[in-house]
Amino acid sequence: MTDALVIALPGNEALAEALAQKVGAGLGALETRRFPDGETYVRFGTALRGRPLILVCRLDHPDPKFLPLAFAAAAARDLGAASVGLVAPYLAYMRQDKRFHEGEAITSMTFARLLSSDIDWLVTMDPHLHRHKALDEVYPIPSRVGHAAPLLADWIHSHVDRPVIIGPDVESEQWVAEVAARAGAPFRVLRKERHGDRDVKITVPDLGEVSHLTPVLVDDIISSGQTMLETARQLRGRGLAAPVCVAVHALFADGVHQSLKDVAAAVSTSNTVLHESNAIDVTPVLVDLVRGVLHEPGVPLRR
Repeated sequence: MTDALVIALPGNEALAEALAQKVGAGLGALETRRFPDGETYVRFGTALRGRPLILVCRLDHPDPKFLPLAFAAAAARDLGAASVGLVAPYLAYMRQDKRFHEGEAITSMTFARLLSSDIDWLVTMDPHLHRHKALDEVYPIPSRVGHAAPLLADWIHSHVDRPVIIGPDVESEQWVAEVAARAGAPFRVLRKERHGDRDVKITVPDLGEVSHLTPVLVDDIISSGQTMLETARQLRGRGLAAPVCVAVHALFADGVHQSLKDVAAAVSTSNTVLHESNAIDVTPVLVDLVRGVLHEPGVPLRR
């Protein structure tokens, strides 16, 4: 039993309860509401002094979630928490990691600085890294990163008969190969050219040797969903079986989930983001990461 305390930001209560139970921590209370003028009110209902605090907050749709989280972290430090950690299964603001056009904000770096100002450590799942090799290149605080690829592979192995794993682009090949190896399946990768947020050109390789198998489209994020949607349509047009779509983070903008369901045999995601397609539970990975942080004396805390 640890003296750590787990507290959920709104919408994360079930995950916080599971984490608290499995790491042997207490479960605390947090009240949040909005004043009539729209400002945020935050009040802890549990004494924090001297206790390591673990805040739990999924950061999909991050703009309305960030201020309550920032206020809670700052208040926890003011109230004497021994440390303040964050479990964010989905970590937002990772895509804009360079200045593509003159005058643009590099929001990944700015968000990392803001989020780290009152947080001592961070646990997340499969951050959407592009030009960075590790999360430590973006976040100045200690971080622990979990990977859902083994969980996706196990789900595919259990639910899809004779799969062939298909990755979105050549950059995904190593990740796709890992999923395929664990699932005991062959794999192929696409060629993708993105011309805008919803303008994607997909080139599907020759699938003659695996055309009798069930295509399983895997990606780390379904956001606009155009990559999966266009690929699924092309595969159906070539006479292949209806594909299964599998992803880690279920963002699903603009009703694309229904569009995918119309052309796919199944759509399955992990619960890093809450969605009706959730079928893969990442809680065990998060539990192991949090245990490691709590029992690792080398993690520096800024007190």
